[in-house]
Amino acid sequence: MDMNILVVGGGGREHAIARALSCNSDVTIFSVMARKNPGIAVLSKRYLIEKETDVGNVANFASECGVNCAIIGPEAPLEAGIVDTLQKQGIPCVGPTRLAARIETDKAFCRNMMEKHRIPGCPNYRVFHDSDAACDYIDAYEGDLAVKPIGLTGGKGVRIMGTLDGGIVLEERLIGEEFTLQAFVDGNHLVPMPLVQDHKRAYEGDAGPNTGGMGTYSLENHLLPFVTHADYEAALEIMRSMVAAMAVEGQPYRGILYGQFMNTRDGPRVVEFNSRFGDPEAMNVLSLLESDFAAILCRIIEGTLSQAHVRFAPKATVCKYLVPEGYPAAPVSGAPITVGDYGGAILYYANVGEKNGRMITLQSRTMAFVGLGDSLAEAEEIADRAASSVTGGVWYRHDIGKPALLEKRIKHMKEIR
Repeated sequence: MDMNILVVGGGGREHAIARALSCNSDVTIFSVMARKNPGIAVLSKRYLIEKETDVGNVANFASECGVNCAIIGPEAPLEAGIVDTLQKQGIPCVGPTRLAARIETDKAFCRNMMEKHRIPGCPNYRVFHDSDAACDYIDAYEGDLAVKPIGLTGGKGVRIMGTLDGGIVLEERLIGEEFTLQAFVDGNHLVPMPLVQDHKRAYEGDAGPNTGGMGTYSLENHLLPFVTHADYEAALEIMRSMVAAMAVEGQPYRGILYGQFMNTRDGPRVVEFNSRFGDPEAMNVLSLLESDFAAILCRIIEGTLSQAHVRFAPKATVCKYLVPEGYPAAPVSGAPITVGDYGGAILYYANVGEKNGRMITLQSRTMAFVGLGDSLAEAEEIADRAASSVTGGVWYRHDIGKPALLEKRIKHMKEIR
């Protein structure tokens, strides 16, 4: 069946979405992005350069193009109600409504939902809208606390300054190893994707400030060595419980559900839920997808999704992000970059510009390479060789996917258990 599909967003995650859709010859891709992503543009019949949060213009473009459905990449347009607007125009979406997206856009809502519906994995937490009360709680608390703004932080962790605009959530600090479980959700049914581990810290050995993610890996068995089968099933049940709770609340969740978990001494606890694919995690799982991605989107919209419709290749993946010099504190934009022979890796563009016919860096992450292999070592070698082919004002973490870093995770998990 011929389909016109709108991809909203212009980063590496959305390039992965567009590439996965392009594998189906019956799909015509249209796209909206705040700045031109060359990887998405070349796959699109038409594209619009527009802020993804300008939902009116996005909806008008979708109608002009006669799209059958839309898939929303970033979180900001979800918070702006893009799904609600498109659906009013008769365009179904893979992505939650503004109210359902609150599981990401409103951390207080998420925690309160977990508490109300007795969903396991919720840390001890308190919500504050008054800075004096929050300070008193912090002073009296024995132990460490995580301090989170209620709203969006762009996946870059937490930094609180000044007044409590919008409020904060104070949570017990979780100790363990993080992992990501993403799933396709049609409102009732949930189909999981391979487990992935992200690396938020900027520098080798997990040092330095938080970033949007410097790279990720997944294993050929789609699990992780520091996550037991019981841990995995517990995380999956938490995800199912959240979907069921949203349905009970009259806000059925459709789209991609991203669960960020901390595997603790007592099993997985929820760091956060996101209402879309992760970036870079989307690049790992969509590079492995063997099923028809467009057909999966249709089943999400129809509410007929099942495990039988989703298949991933039994391969390991390693994704390495190249970022501008100075990233994340003071990224240098405008530096020329050249991509060499990147072999069998998959290249995903994120934030690149063009000047005098040459590709240049911008303020955010530049591009990523994904290597696929029968083993983690093979996938890492492919990704690293590809990343090293790029010359110019960019750098990347060499240690992602290397044995030493994985052994460090396994050892840490053994120590806390």
